[in-house]
Amino acid sequence: MAAEIQEKRVIPKEVANAQQEIWKFILGFTPTAVVKCAIELRIPDILENHETPMTLADLASEIGCNQSSLYRIMRFLIHYKIFQEKLVSETSVVGYALTPLSRLLTRHGENSMADLVLLESTPVMLAPWQKLSAWVLDNKQLPFDAAHGTDLWGFTAGNPEHSKIFDAGMACDARVGVAAVIEVCPEVFEGLKTMVDVGGGDGTALRLIVEACPWIHGINFDLPHVVAAAPATRGVEHVGGSMFDYVPKADATYFMKVLHDWTDEDCIEILKKCREAIPQDTGKVIIVDNVIGQKEDHEYVGLMIDMVMIAHTTNGKERTLKEWSYLFHEAGFTRYTIKRLQTYHSVMEVYP
Repeated sequence: MAAEIQEKRVIPKEVANAQQEIWKFILGFTPTAVVKCAIELRIPDILENHETPMTLADLASEIGCNQSSLYRIMRFLIHYKIFQEKLVSETSVVGYALTPLSRLLTRHGENSMADLVLLESTPVMLAPWQKLSAWVLDNKQLPFDAAHGTDLWGFTAGNPEHSKIFDAGMACDARVGVAAVIEVCPEVFEGLKTMVDVGGGDGTALRLIVEACPWIHGINFDLPHVVAAAPATRGVEHVGGSMFDYVPKADATYFMKVLHDWTDEDCIEILKKCREAIPQDTGKVIIVDNVIGQKEDHEYVGLMIDMVMIAHTTNGKERTLKEWSYLFHEAGFTRYTIKRLQTYHSVMEVYP
């Protein structure tokens, strides 16, 4: 009987790696969806309030859910280091506990990013991503406009519930960014008696700055419907208006991740309004934003946010230092300094 010869094909290593890596893109939405699930089930908050690791049975009882379903959710999130397994007290029973990542997902923690996860995973914010290729092909109708019939700012103005979710998400990033600025370079606020936060949303960033620098009188400047919902804060005055019309006068103007929402032409006009609002001899514009190419360890964050700018804004973009410098020069400013933070943000001080 003739021997049957089987020839084994060896898949090249780079092909095998690619076949494994591609699943990160096929199912790339999965971690976000499961983290959102954990936030909605209050798992980070429940574990934070429990002094010792919680067993599956206890956690399921607290949530009011099926143990089998919860086990699968927790197994996935442990793999992604969102949660961890630890022994319960001195027993051999294994329970669930927080990690540094899940501490950022408690709903009311000082550095919580939970509201930003919830914002970016809403159907409203996800829908524009389906329009990305159409925008690349014709470069006419922006993805958010194509999905919702208006731009992001018009949509939030007409939908108070989404506006609330949006403001809460932006407040997350503001808390982290302001804390980094105050810790690394608090001198940017020295000598200021008044400062206007342009596009300051609900006033979270300015509130934190004024708390740390009580000598500053803060002016939170945003669209009327935004400041109308902003909570009253000691040392902060809420003013409604458009930065394309004017900017309230102050010793300094402050932008935190606002200018990246707008085109170069829009940014130049906004910066010109700022130059008119500050003293020409002692005034300055403080910009806390991403600078592409400045920080290799955070480069991926900046590149992802640049894609978010395409999906969600009116021709906004992340900028290199050369592109930022162009805006400053065209708006009539003469010099600037830049400081890098531990987060993906940088602080730019721009002078007339």
